[in-house]
Amino acid sequence: MQTASPVPHKATRPRADALRNRERIVAAAREMFVEHGPDVPFDEIARRAGVGNATVYRNFPDRDALVREVVCSVMDRTARAAEEALEENGDAFAVLEHFVHTAADERIGALCPMMSSTFDRHHPDLVAARERVERLVAEIMDRAKAAGQLRTDVDVGDLMVATGQLSRPPAGTPCIRVDRFVHRHLQLFLDGLRAPARSALPGAAVTLEDLRQT
Repeated sequence: MQTASPVPHKATRPRADALRNRERIVAAAREMFVEHGPDVPFDEIARRAGVGNATVYRNFPDRDALVREVVCSVMDRTARAAEEALEENGDAFAVLEHFVHTAADERIGALCPMMSSTFDRHHPDLVAARERVERLVAEIMDRAKAAGQLRTDVDVGDLMVATGQLSRPPAGTPCIRVDRFVHRHLQLFLDGLRAPARSALPGAAVTLEDLRQT
């Protein structure tokens, strides 16, 4: 007697509404983390996202998981913007400017303090997102240097530190109050990166390895 072959297991995909809810939660958490810091209550995030508390906890069982998802999503969107700019193959320095201003719009500076919180900074998702951004920034800077548009005494670490600092509000100042100044000050910094350099920088160019050792 021939036995029926087992029916192969078909992986279930998240429903579209479930994915939309997750995206709304991450977007709301990003906004509220920027406004109030990473300790904002989940109830408030759920209210901002327009979902129930249970939906938040079903997607993110603890705060570390939500913070990590927010940081990864910001870095992923910034990386996509950098990839799109590189694909245009236009002015090399314009690509660099596009990346820096996009990173500021994604509130990378305001989210930087979360990287020093208690969650695992070596989580595979976070490492992959960070390495993707770092690789793209290095490619953008190398292209601008090869075109003779970017001073040669700077490295990826210099750009990351300055972008993070200049897009982060001063202590005790809400982001929304300084938003109108961020791009102005970033452009002043970017103009200082142009070649030929008008001054000698103290110390050596800051590499990614230098940043990791701080």
